[in-house]
Amino acid sequence: MSLARQIAAFAVEARPTEAAYGVMAQSLYDWMVCGMAGASEPVAAIMRAQALADGGSAQAVMFGGGHVPARAAALANGTISHALDYDDTHFAHIGHLSVGILPAAIACARKDGAGLLDAACIGFEVATRVGLWVGRGHYQAGFHQTATAGAFGATAAVARLRGLDAEQAAHALGLATTRAAGLKSQFGTMGKPMNAGLAAECGVICADLAARGFLSSPEALDGPQGFGPTHAGEAQAIAWDGLGDIWKMTEVSHKLHACCHGLHAMIEALSALETSPERVERVEITTHPRWLSVCNQPAPDTGLGAKFSYAHVAGMVLHGWNTADIDSFSDACAQDATLVAFRDKVRVVAHDSLAETEARVRLDLTDGTQLSGQHDLMAAQDTDQKWQALRRKGAALLGEREAQLWEAVNPEGVPDLEALSELMQMESV
Repeated sequence: MSLARQIAAFAVEARPTEAAYGVMAQSLYDWMVCGMAGASEPVAAIMRAQALADGGSAQAVMFGGGHVPARAAALANGTISHALDYDDTHFAHIGHLSVGILPAAIACARKDGAGLLDAACIGFEVATRVGLWVGRGHYQAGFHQTATAGAFGATAAVARLRGLDAEQAAHALGLATTRAAGLKSQFGTMGKPMNAGLAAECGVICADLAARGFLSSPEALDGPQGFGPTHAGEAQAIAWDGLGDIWKMTEVSHKLHACCHGLHAMIEALSALETSPERVERVEITTHPRWLSVCNQPAPDTGLGAKFSYAHVAGMVLHGWNTADIDSFSDACAQDATLVAFRDKVRVVAHDSLAETEARVRLDLTDGTQLSGQHDLMAAQDTDQKWQALRRKGAALLGEREAQLWEAVNPEGVPDLEALSELMQMESV
């Protein structure tokens, strides 16, 4: 059996676990927060204008307003919700899940909240597994798993929502192999968030064409000259172990701070230590070596640079800045005299014994005592505490609208898609 047929059978037949539904409720809430907050970004205006200029059936809504075809809404909303780069991350998959899959699913769900949750869980799982299958070699070669693996997840999600059978779903996935695309060379430009939109759009187009009888090669994923072999895939067979029984998508990590995800474990570790910055003589941060080339800018002078600086963000945490608020990461923050002076107290070291999701911190205090802490983003977290943290993020970005969003997502039940649609169309906060 080809890999596409195996995935298609899963997409049509799988039943998510309660744990998967629980994580999906958090992801839906978090994705909506990111999309609503990102609706005022310049790239959002461009995407809405393009979709409205193209015209077509008013099938789905866009963040910031406008009714357009489902594929156009998926492209626009995927781009808009990734514009702030404040959405979830799956470290093993090496990419973002919600921004590539939820825009496709919500554009096609109509009023079926329960169906949306089912399809989104399946899409998340397929994207995660494909990301694991192509592996780090795919990412290192320059491909962006958010876009590439995400395209297969989005296709599986829409196939489920559209009621495709296993044969049709296999053809949809086969077609996705020739459309899935996205390069890391776009990082730092508007092309980076559009990678997410491309994944979502691909899912809608491929599933809808397959529903109309479009035929493709289901062997085009793992067969000769298929997607994996031609895209530096590592063909990690272990990626498919336990498919349908073990839901790896539940390992998704939601961003709770408006900066590089590589800094988040450090922030959590420092936040747990009780002291005043005046008492701190020296800070030592131990992280995985991967992050030294990503988020270790020693002396940033812009808000964007501060998002990638252990030294600066450590000072922000210890001085009480709200790292969940995007507005905290301004040029004024990066140039704040107190924080700039504090950077000299911070030393960053790397050790490959730590997981990429882990950090250790040590504070040497002026009285000669020491405080130490450790945090792993993959550590089990109490559900209520996680929701509290997500809602703090939501309130920081959305203000009073956060309460409306909370009610619409309805974490204990089925989301109200009409209410979510109304929130998506509101003018940006």
